[in-house]
Amino acid sequence: MTRMLTDLYRSRYLLLMLVPALVYYAVFKYGPMYGIVIAFKDYNMIRGFAESPWAGGKHFRMLFDMPQFWLAFRNTLLISFYKLVFAFPAPIVLALLLNEVRLALFKRAVQTITYLPHFLSWVVLGGIVTTFLSPSAGWVNALLAAFGHQPIFFVADASWFRTVLVASAIWKEIGWGTIIFLAALAGVDPQMYEAAVLDGANRFRQTIHVTLPAIAPVIVIMFIFAVGAVVNDDFDQIFNLYNPGVYRVADVISTFVYRMGLENMMYSLSTAVNLFKNAIAFALVIGTNTIVRRYSEYGIW
Repeated sequence: MTRMLTDLYRSRYLLLMLVPALVYYAVFKYGPMYGIVIAFKDYNMIRGFAESPWAGGKHFRMLFDMPQFWLAFRNTLLISFYKLVFAFPAPIVLALLLNEVRLALFKRAVQTITYLPHFLSWVVLGGIVTTFLSPSAGWVNALLAAFGHQPIFFVADASWFRTVLVASAIWKEIGWGTIIFLAALAGVDPQMYEAAVLDGANRFRQTIHVTLPAIAPVIVIMFIFAVGAVVNDDFDQIFNLYNPGVYRVADVISTFVYRMGLENMMYSLSTAVNLFKNAIAFALVIGTNTIVRRYSEYGIW
């Protein structure tokens, strides 16, 4: 105990630097968690938290009886699964490709171009995507027309909409996601590559047998976080791209909460939805980490 207090005292200035971050999380992350009681009450804005009557599990039962919720839940899982399969590996592949580039100027140019969409909001990117895919003025349909195909209204076609979501998500985040993996690649011991060359390994085999195993811990941790975010759909993206023609394939949990909470003022029901979603996300993180730890030495803890 005495030794621990001594170590804490020696590190007092470093610990002091944590105070702003701890205050931020306490005020903006943990403090608002008191609001989850709304899910168990018939919340009334005028009466407030304390005076609103308790409703028990009424709103959860109502939620599970709503076909619209299960449609939104199904769409959320499908869209997130597609993004996990196609969008998660994309930054890894780009990082591996950039790691092989020896021309510094070209490498910096590619990084800058791919990073840029991350800093634009989906309000802007949604307009760009809609314009590019427009059946009348979009260059994608102009290219299709040049090959004799009929125009496709990608954003309003239910069979194409999820593809648009996944592709635009990759476009926006692929560059930003490479930052973590490029940092991991920078820490790979060059002597490992030299030993691989002596063993006769070409660049591809060096990537498979040296590079990927070296950054495997980072990939596993990011994968666990990605699985935990399966139920946390991207509201900004979908809200700025979807329309009544694709509701049956595009309506997700966050847009369902938006309608229930802000448009219909069913605050207790929307809080119940979010509480249910966060409970699933927590379970996914715990479960994925447990499975990964069982079959490998990597994990969050």
